Parts: sequence; structure tokens; C-alpha cells
Amino acid sequence: MDTTLAVLAGLTPSVGVGLLFWFAMRKIVRADRHEREALDRMDREGMVAAEKTGNSPSH
Repeated sequence: MDTTLAVLAGLTPSVGVGLLFWFAMRKIVRADRHEREALDRMDREGMVAAEKTGNSPSH
């Protein structure tokens, strides 16, 4: 019983740090995805507005 508790106590910090890393990376990846979607949406809206005014954006 003492050995099991010692092993669990030894693994707990590593598991905790691993979970923190996983949550942080998940948050970063999701934020990047949402930012890319927002930029694409802004680009599309800008192209539609330019077409309505007759100014086509140059690529």
C-alpha cells in the first residue's frame, strides 16, 4: 500500500504538468483557428464591398 501511494505521489506532478501543457496547446490552436476564420471573413467582406463600389482589389 505504501509503495502504491509513493508511485502515485511521484506521478501526480508529471500528469498535472502534462494536463496543463495539453490545455494550453489546445487553447492556442483553437485561438489560431478562430483568428484565421475571422481574417477570412473580413477578407470576403472586403471583396464584396469592393465589388459593390466597382473597386476590385489587386492580387
